Amino acid sequence: MLKIYNTYSREKEEFKIDGDTVRIYTCGPTVYNYAHIGNLRAYIFMDTLRKVLKYNGYKLLHVMNITDVGHMTSDADEGEDKMLKASREKHMKPEDIANMYTEAFLKDIGKLNIESPEHITKATDHIKEMEEYVKDIVKNGYGYETSKGIYFDTDKLTTYGELSRANLKDQKAGARIEIDDEKKSPLDFALWIKAPEEHIMKWNSQWGMCYPGWHIECSAMSKKYLGETFDIHTGGVDHIQIHHENEIAQSRGATGKNPARYWMHSEFLLIDGGKMSKSLGNVYTVQDIQDKGYDCLALRYLSYTSHYRNKLNFTWDAIESANNSLLNMRKLYKEHLNGNEKVDDLDKYRVEFTDAINDDLNIPMAMAVVWDVLKSNKSESYAKLLLEFDEVLSLNIDKKDEIQEVEIPLEVSDIIEERKSSRENKNFILSDTLRDKLFDLGYKVLDTKEGQKVEKIQ
Repeated sequence: MLKIYNTYSREKEEFKIDGDTVRIYTCGPTVYNYAHIGNLRAYIFMDTLRKVLKYNGYKLLHVMNITDVGHMTSDADEGEDKMLKASREKHMKPEDIANMYTEAFLKDIGKLNIESPEHITKATDHIKEMEEYVKDIVKNGYGYETSKGIYFDTDKLTTYGELSRANLKDQKAGARIEIDDEKKSPLDFALWIKAPEEHIMKWNSQWGMCYPGWHIECSAMSKKYLGETFDIHTGGVDHIQIHHENEIAQSRGATGKNPARYWMHSEFLLIDGGKMSKSLGNVYTVQDIQDKGYDCLALRYLSYTSHYRNKLNFTWDAIESANNSLLNMRKLYKEHLNGNEKVDDLDKYRVEFTDAINDDLNIPMAMAVVWDVLKSNKSESYAKLLLEFDEVLSLNIDKKDEIQEVEIPLEVSDIIEERKSSRENKNFILSDTLRDKLFDLGYKVLDTKEGQKVEKIQ
């Protein structure tokens, strides 16, 4: 029996749907820059959910949006559109910015074995659907017009705040009305924004030349592809307070319904125990992991060391440990592949693994089962079982070792020896510096149980 934690009820609930097709909506990226590893943790969670559902025999109808307009630099409708800001800074058209970073995002999720949802939908392709959704909200008395846009009237909705369970009185007391002093309440949010003359991204509508607010795109596109209500809505915990709260409000304003039966959210990724910050120089990407010589899937492995509802701490020592564990896992799998022991506990391990993943995606517990199998007497039957588990884990457990010993120049050899010594003395700062130096010279080094292995970068 599959159970998942529902943010809406704050309880772990038995998962029940009508039929065998699960309808899912996921908040996708705002494509104004490369996705960082904090973003990608949410999509690893999304993908794990997909694969747990498929492991349980469900079919999927899954929608993920691409935000290429409307997302302000503040999630609370303040600042300027992130796409326009990036366009100005990079001297590129907004659509070119969007296309470039959408392509980069899709490549990144591919490297992490994250499946693409059945529908990936761009906001700018659904402007008409958003306008119609706003019209329904206004028609039902939940929206009003100012000189600057169309706003949602939060005071009209008695259930506003139902997802975050925030104290709205305190929020109102501390809120500032800076964007539009015609707003009835500080908590009212933009549905549709009247574009200034110089604004690049704008469309003709009932209210003149406008562009959509950020929150409306998810409501309009989920309705188009999944109907007024669907099964699961996923995102990061940062979406709960504003974006997903406003999605529910919009849906109640337009259709009278909460759009999703289950709301699921993944926790933050910390960097060295703190927040990710450009000023600290710790906004890391998948490419950064590759450049250090690690397998991209080490990030996926690292994500499995913590439950998706718990914070996860990223350090370079942690990713190195995850990479080594991943390599060791593949090594032990190969030993099982050549094993000939007779075993009779396959069903026991299968039940333990299934119970773990069905307990609100408890992947750390599932990984403990995997390691029990890996450390067992070598059997080809275990190898087949591990491949079955990897349908959920997607760690490429059967990947062939692509690292080959190579002849290396004396200069490179000296650096390798110096790096070995620095690691033995636990001088990891020097070790990382030397790794980077080797990379600049065209060599990639990986740390394994057998020691350092080196390959020439092609």
